[in-house]
Amino acid sequence: MHVSRTWRPGWPCPATAILAQQRHGGRDPSYAVAADGAHWRAFRTPEGPGTLRVAPRPSAGEVDLDAWGPGAAWLLDGAPALLGADDDPAGFEPRHAVVADLWRRFPAWRLGRSRLVLDALVPAVIEQKVTGQEAFAGYASLLRRFGDPAPGPTREERPGAPVLRVPPDPERLRSVPSWEWLRMPVDLARSSTVVRAARVADGLERTVREPGAAAEAALRSVRGIGVWTAAEVRRRTLGDPDAVSFGDYHVAKDVGWALTGEPVDDAGLAELLEEYRPHRARVTELVVLGRLGPPRRGPRMAPRRHLPR
Repeated sequence: MHVSRTWRPGWPCPATAILAQQRHGGRDPSYAVAADGAHWRAFRTPEGPGTLRVAPRPSAGEVDLDAWGPGAAWLLDGAPALLGADDDPAGFEPRHAVVADLWRRFPAWRLGRSRLVLDALVPAVIEQKVTGQEAFAGYASLLRRFGDPAPGPTREERPGAPVLRVPPDPERLRSVPSWEWLRMPVDLARSSTVVRAARVADGLERTVREPGAAAEAALRSVRGIGVWTAAEVRRRTLGDPDAVSFGDYHVAKDVGWALTGEPVDDAGLAELLEEYRPHRARVTELVVLGRLGPPRRGPRMAPRRHLPR
C-alpha cells in the first residue's frame, strides 16, 4: 500500500529537523536520509509496519509525504503531529538572554509527537546508563537481528530508496533469549526492563491519550523505568514540552553552562528551569540545538562488553 499527500504547515516548519528527534544514532536502521534530502523513517504502528518519507519544499511552504505498508494511512494521518503541528509554544517566555537568542535563532522549531510509546521506550531503555556509542549500537543490533524489513519501494522502483528495518513487536521482544541480548550488547538490567514493558505494551500505548503526569506515572509503574526514561518517551511520543531528562549525563551540565557559565547538577537544573514551566524541555532542547554545552576536553568513555562466557 502506498499513499501520499502534500501538507501545508501553518508556519515555516523545519520538518526534517523535527523528524530527526525520532532518530537513535547515525546508524539507526529505522532511519535514513536519502541523496535528495528526503528523510525516511520506519515505524510499527497500531495498523502494522509502515514507512514514512518526508520531503520539505520550503519555497512552496509545503511538505511532500509518502507512506508505505499496512500502517501507511495511520502515518499520513499523524504526520502533522509528528512534525510539530500539535506543539504550541504560546506562553513560552525566554527569561535568560541566552534562551532569548536561541529562540530568535530557532523560532520555527517544535517538538514532534509520534503517538507510539514502545517505539520511543525501547531505545530509551537501551540508552540507560551507558555511552551513546554503546546505546546506539545496541539498538541498531536489536533492529537488524529481530526487526522486520520495512515496507516501501525497491531501489529499482524508486532509485535512492533506503533499506530500513521496523522495530520488533512486543511478542518478538518478549521472546529474545537472554544470551542474544548480551551479544547485542544489552545487559540484563536493561533487557529485563524492555521485556517487562513489552508484557504490558497495550496498556502503555494507551497513555498517548493521557496528560504528561499520568503518562509518566504509568511508565514508571514498570520496574526499571525512572525519571530519565519516562521523560525521553514523553518528549518523543507525546511532544511534551515540559519533560526534562533529569539524570542525563549531559543535560544539566550543558544547560548550566549555557545559562550561567558553569555546569550544574540536577538540583541546579531544576532551579534554573522552574520559571519556565510548562516549557522546561523547550529550554533544554534549544540548548542542544544551539550546541552550547561546555567543551568536551576529556577522552570518550569506552563502551563496555557484555558477551556471554
